Amino acid sequence: MNSTASSTAPASETGRNAEHKKVRKDNTETRIARMGHSMLWVDNISVSFDGFKAINNLNLVLEPGELRCIIGPNGAGKTTMMDIITGKTRPDSGYVYMDGARVELTSLSEPQIARLGIGRKFQRPTVFEQLTTFENLELACKGPRNVFKVLGATLNGEQRDRIDSVLKTIGLGELRELRSGLLSHGQKQWLEIGMLLVQDPKVMLIDEPVAGMTPVEIERTTELLLSLAGARTVVVVEHDMEFVRKLAVNRIVTVLHEGSILAEGTMDEVQSNTEVIRVYLGSADH
Repeated sequence: MNSTASSTAPASETGRNAEHKKVRKDNTETRIARMGHSMLWVDNISVSFDGFKAINNLNLVLEPGELRCIIGPNGAGKTTMMDIITGKTRPDSGYVYMDGARVELTSLSEPQIARLGIGRKFQRPTVFEQLTTFENLELACKGPRNVFKVLGATLNGEQRDRIDSVLKTIGLGELRELRSGLLSHGQKQWLEIGMLLVQDPKVMLIDEPVAGMTPVEIERTTELLLSLAGARTVVVVEHDMEFVRKLAVNRIVTVLHEGSILAEGTMDEVQSNTEVIRVYLGSADH
């Protein structure tokens, strides 16, 4: 009996090992297939500053047309992640791939990455306040050249149509001739989003778009960002949980903590996650 038991145990163990290998192989193949269809793939990125690990083996996959909200406490690595994606910061290790993993970004400059179709909007609007709403969009449409030369040049029909379309999208068509310094805070945020849109980006990275907005402006911004998803990949970094809840209906929310992903899932799943509550949502500020 003992000899029978000892002879069957290795066979059983071999079967389990074979099954585990099959599962790992299937997971790897699924992961590779997913990366091949991704718009943006952050692959095992790490970066340290003076011994502090700002990003720690971060992996993130964004699909074409996806709207992804990224939340997390201060110092979680959200800004550094965007710096790496846009080429402002070089990682110590890892890669960032774009467009089905056909382009690797970490070896490229900021202008090169921007030309590939990655646009970034910072938290504070940086519009040219002495120029009109239309002129700001005109400047963005024609690219980073001397402002006076750009404004003195003639728009072609395609560029004018694009600006008109963007003005309608951001809801500032009736304010096209208004000096942008006279716009409200929320309107300036929409104008800056428009300045990205006229460049027709494939990926938009948007940092805390509703900070300082009125409730009406927040509602309009929610509608605007939802309208952009599908045609392009939109990443929204935000602290306002009510805004994220409205934006992330039936969408994935990613929680960063200490430079890596703490949790991912629907907003309900994330808000009920005990670790997320402990390190982020349970704090006095949230």
